[in-house]
Amino acid sequence: MKYVLVIAAPLLLVALLAQNWSTSATSTEAEGSAPEDKAIATLAGGCFWCVEADFEKVAGVKKAISGYAGGEERNPTYPQVSSGSTGHVEAVQVTFDPRLISYAQILNVFWKHVDPTDDEGQFVDRGRHYRTAIFYHDESQRQIAEESRQALASSAIFDQPIVTEIRPLKEFYEAEEYHQDYYKNHPIRYRFYRYNSGRDQFLEKAWKDKEDFQVIETRSKSETEYRTPDEATLKARLTQLQYQVTQEDATESPFRNEYWDNKAEGIYVDVVSGEPLFSSTDKFVSGTGWPSFTKPLHPHSIVEKEDRSFFSVRTEVRSELADSHLGHLFTDGPAPTGLRYCINSAALRFVAKARLEEEGHEEYLSLFK
Repeated sequence: MKYVLVIAAPLLLVALLAQNWSTSATSTEAEGSAPEDKAIATLAGGCFWCVEADFEKVAGVKKAISGYAGGEERNPTYPQVSSGSTGHVEAVQVTFDPRLISYAQILNVFWKHVDPTDDEGQFVDRGRHYRTAIFYHDESQRQIAEESRQALASSAIFDQPIVTEIRPLKEFYEAEEYHQDYYKNHPIRYRFYRYNSGRDQFLEKAWKDKEDFQVIETRSKSETEYRTPDEATLKARLTQLQYQVTQEDATESPFRNEYWDNKAEGIYVDVVSGEPLFSSTDKFVSGTGWPSFTKPLHPHSIVEKEDRSFFSVRTEVRSELADSHLGHLFTDGPAPTGLRYCINSAALRFVAKARLEEEGHEEYLSLFK
């Protein structure tokens, strides 16, 4: 059982034991052919509540499902897996859009949310059924996983050897329904468990000052294509407001900016560098008077920083390459992420759907079909 169930919610434990323990899902074979907008990664990173929650917040991920992989027992139940008798590990199947995020980028996210040096569990959860593993679906995934693991080992991020297994996926069994979306359905219990697990404390220490580090380089376009102009060029190119917002961290007025009410299809790029940041498909009406998005186009295009100005603690968001001040991130957004990227129009330039190919962004046309 998870730590929180034992010490924080005994009544919940009784309720869980009363449920029907038989798994409601059939096994999933290793992926064969898949639609162009769909790919699957199967990953084990300890408590599947946490891994599922982490990946469902990643741009380009469609869904994440908690389950079991790596054992011999067919249709295993949670009590069987947690006893360690089946050989399974808690795992998560991540369905993602490869046009928006690559398998290598999925692994970059994975490494930053686990302890890959622990062979006997993860954080407070002990036992081999909590160990880390990458279950590849085909030869391409195997090669990328091997390269990614080697890159992490060579990076010296961790002092200890990387022990995460890379194994072929034979079968994946969905976990019981009450385990799915646990972080959404039981937010208080989940947050209590996660904090007491020590996961976030470990990760913060391990990746301090390395948030932007990519275990394996995945950028499809070189950084030179999104080069930041020199100071003189910036001042000549940008309006006074654009310069104040992106370079001096200013905030424009609500309801009196260019894109707060823009409903056209297209993408929003950094006004300084042209780097793609957000899509109209993720834009929503927040009522705040600023453009608001549920997620960025790519998981690494936005950098989060603590902002202690104005006698409060907020999360500032900046563009990865140009380091432009964009706005702030809040946790009061709609599904599926629950996030609100509140962005200054002056930090953005809108590229309409009809101009995407002309401006070299044809890869995003598929978002609007």
